[in-house]
Amino acid sequence: MKLPASVNVLLLGSGGREHAFAWKIAQSPRTARLYIAPGNAGTAQEGTNVDLQPTNFGSVKQFVLNNNINMVVVGPEEPLVKGIWDFFHEDNEIHHVPVIGPSTGGARLEGSKDFAKAFMMRHGIPTAAYKSFSKETLEEGYKFLETLKAPYVLKADGLAAGKGVVILPSLEEAKAELRNMLDGKFGAAGNTVVIEEFLSGIECSVFVATDGKNYKILPVAKDYKRIGEGDTGLNTGGMGAVSPVPFADERFMEEVRRTIVEPTIEGIQKDGIVYQGFIFIGLMNVEGKPYVIEYNVRMGDPETEAVLPRIESDIIGLFEGIAFGRLDEYELKISPRTATTVVCVSGGYPESYAKGIPVQGLDTIPSSSTVFHAGTTKKGNTVCTSGGRVFAVTSLGESIPDALAKSYAAVEKIDYEGKYFRRDIGQDLLK
Repeated sequence: MKLPASVNVLLLGSGGREHAFAWKIAQSPRTARLYIAPGNAGTAQEGTNVDLQPTNFGSVKQFVLNNNINMVVVGPEEPLVKGIWDFFHEDNEIHHVPVIGPSTGGARLEGSKDFAKAFMMRHGIPTAAYKSFSKETLEEGYKFLETLKAPYVLKADGLAAGKGVVILPSLEEAKAELRNMLDGKFGAAGNTVVIEEFLSGIECSVFVATDGKNYKILPVAKDYKRIGEGDTGLNTGGMGAVSPVPFADERFMEEVRRTIVEPTIEGIQKDGIVYQGFIFIGLMNVEGKPYVIEYNVRMGDPETEAVLPRIESDIIGLFEGIAFGRLDEYELKISPRTATTVVCVSGGYPESYAKGIPVQGLDTIPSSSTVFHAGTTKKGNTVCTSGGRVFAVTSLGESIPDALAKSYAAVEKIDYEGKYFRRDIGQDLLK
């Protein structure tokens, strides 16, 4: 099977990742019509925003039928974990429409950290030692913590909006946090808590496209999670990203391919999991050896905004290969240039922040940079903030300093009350 020569695409999501996908899809000569549900002020520049919630599968189905949609691309994790692939596959009216994303079984790699850790152990994929605990086994959890060295890593098993991972410096704090998590701090997501050993090293994100059998490794990126410079302060959804990553050289990536990517794809096949989408592998480089920190079952944000601009080949062809088991026929072309992304956030983020603040300066951005909207809406003709992360500003350059100079010059053109951004993105990679 193949997609038609001209393709109508429905893209689900509303963040910076989705604007980057919309931007890339709109560039394809094969794209006829592009709809984004619900989208933001930036995606409206690439296609047509639709007032649909990605988890309202009945409404998504009706839109697909009414608008002759040929393919659905899923940006965020929630619709995947809730089973949108299975919903389409099992419905006779829409089962012919490919959904780019894994089945519910595959989505458990992100939806359940306990499932993901057991998958890694079962298939010999290097990761930190761990055990899982529930309210009934709290005392055993305390004892397991006593066997570990500080700092202590606790993870809510389910989806917790990116806030379910806690790293604590003392045993007493770790025990108290374990009790709080099992008492409902993260709701049902924390009914089971994974405790694992702390790995010391430097992180990077490896993205893999797969049709369930064949795979392509996309550009590697490194993101910056903490709100403060020097990686201090609270965790965020991501304050910036760089691609490629200097320490992820050919030798390191060959080790990643051999010990992590291939065993992951083989494990998916052995476990009978249907997987037609992206795998985001969060890695820790521990003295040159890669270990898996976590799996996500979609592209990362803000890494996507640094990864997609480096892909030179047609993205509709990539989706077609994923959907119809022919990814081995797709030629992935990657630019050797460096992409840097700097995220502008609302004042007060990641805690409470104001919304609806008018934005100026977007019409003055140099052509050497691309501004991906993450949390914006339009009031009349004015772009206003609507989220914590507002923009992701990406530039391509011949080196990290070259690309960063362009990104920061563009960031300075954007003006809204409370604007904050980190000025040290990528600096650790220059040492």
